[in-house]
Amino acid sequence: MSITTGPSQGLRLPSGQVTVLLGPACARHAVIDALDAATARRPGGPACGVVTVTSNAARTSEERVTALRQAGAHRPAIVLVARLTDGLDHVGRRTVLTELRTLAATGAAVLVDDADPVAALSVADGVLRAGADGSLRPESLGAAVDPAVIRPGD
Repeated sequence: MSITTGPSQGLRLPSGQVTVLLGPACARHAVIDALDAATARRPGGPACGVVTVTSNAARTSEERVTALRQAGAHRPAIVLVARLTDGLDHVGRRTVLTELRTLAATGAAVLVDDADPVAALSVADGVLRAGADGSLRPESLGAAVDPAVIRPGD
């Protein structure tokens, strides 16, 4: 499991919300690579950066929840959650995803790039669609994104 800070180019995400990143893998990776700890700011506050939380299948759901709590303790502007539910059963996945709501409640913008976007959508406020052409299209879940039509790799 790792928690790291990473570079960005000023991507704006809604503070205090969970956003699921969708699109082709290469486009999602480009978005992740565009994040910059030096430019991320809390509204009215100093640069707080980007914190990335990742895991591997060998980690328990409790270890992953602890990593999310540690990330939140840094008070970052953005927390990138990359493939944090890989290898978990449905109970562990639900535990980890529920913690994303708690993390967002601290004021951080939480961006989720997960192998199971349908499960991640269950706790999301919105979607950021990354196009292969480099375009980004935010979507509110209030606009009824239908998880049934999200294909793997979306």
